Amino acid sequence: MKADVDPNLIVYFDGQYRPMRDARIGILTHALHYGTGVFEGIRAHWDESAHELYLMRAREHYQRWKHNSGILHIEVPLSSEELCAITVELARRNGFRTDLYVRPLAYKCAQRVGVAFDDQNAFFIAAVPFGEYLHSDQGIHAGVSSWRRIDDNAIPARGKICGAYANSALASDEAHRCGFDEAILLNEAGHVTEGATCNLFMMRNGRLITPAITENVLEGITRDSIMELARHELSLEIVERPIDRSELYICDELFLTGTAVGVAPVTRVDHHPVADGEIGLVTHSLRQLYVDAVHGHLRDYRKWLLPVYAGGPAEREAQPAATSFA
Repeated sequence: MKADVDPNLIVYFDGQYRPMRDARIGILTHALHYGTGVFEGIRAHWDESAHELYLMRAREHYQRWKHNSGILHIEVPLSSEELCAITVELARRNGFRTDLYVRPLAYKCAQRVGVAFDDQNAFFIAAVPFGEYLHSDQGIHAGVSSWRRIDDNAIPARGKICGAYANSALASDEAHRCGFDEAILLNEAGHVTEGATCNLFMMRNGRLITPAITENVLEGITRDSIMELARHELSLEIVERPIDRSELYICDELFLTGTAVGVAPVTRVDHHPVADGEIGLVTHSLRQLYVDAVHGHLRDYRKWLLPVYAGGPAEREAQPAATSFA
């Protein structure tokens, strides 16, 4: 989504709810110069039939965010439950009845020049209307990037560290300039890691295969959700192991997963069709299962959902008590 965000949108900044136009960060902010921030992405899906907006696995996202912020010695002072309550309140105050993307960001906020850390930290949460990230109904065309995925001993890929996303931006820009929809990155060992902004799965010989988290990939929450759906709903064997580039050209099915993309089928890699060049049966099934789950249509997976307006069928106990922080 490339449209500018409404400056009157209510965000949570500096401990208060306020219009985005009044949420300002100084030009010498440490995170702006040195990438010393950690962000998160959380999806909310509007279900018209239930007149409800569901946040997808918000607690797990906030737990991951808090843990990964610690890599940069940033402490987020609120609990995951309090952060969920703030997010629910943001959606309510903005009156959202559409799909959203929620962006929390914790960052080093000192106004100075100098790369060393200090203990000046801040965070904000913004929620914006957000539709389809990749138009993948007919499958997408991915390209293997010439840029290598950053190594855990350089900048940990398991944390959404702001500075690390220059790596993703370079790969994504290269892919688009070459006419691809998305990039696929290799690590320094030459193994497949993930897309520029999403995890990767392939089907080979009846097994669902994905790179292990030790291959410098994000510990994706959507990745985990797809693995659970694949095991429980499709009885698939899931294997986490290194994947060679050439396997992408001979696999049976290939797809990407992520908070923004959901499940995005890949039908071509570089200039090779994946199998017959059509969306595979497993990919189609997992894509539909995921859509049904995030909209509250699968009872067994309502545990993942946090309803904003508490009018839908998701588990009522999933919603924390409303809390006022303004």
